[in-house]
Amino acid sequence: MRFYVIADENTVMGFKLVGLEGEIVETADEAREALKTAFESSDIGIIIITERIAASIHEEIEEYAFGRDFPLIMEIPDRKGTLEDRASIREMVNAAVGIKV
Repeated sequence: MRFYVIADENTVMGFKLVGLEGEIVETADEAREALKTAFESSDIGIIIITERIAASIHEEIEEYAFGRDFPLIMEIPDRKGTLEDRASIREMVNAAVGIKV
């Protein structure tokens, strides 16, 4: 089982430095195709996608996320940071372990 990254060039290149594979996408159509390809691969367990790209294909993300158990789709901020309406990773971790700030 492996990770697969769907993101902008900087994010994909960063993950490649630690040995993860990925696909650089710039448009919603490219993101849709990359997501479809990732779901067709039987050895991908976790898909990492940036929040901005996921927002551009929101309906497809929901269709896959709620229609299948596997692989897991994990949305992360890109180098520009978290989207306005999203909690930061720190806030999510704090909430998960019960820390209130």
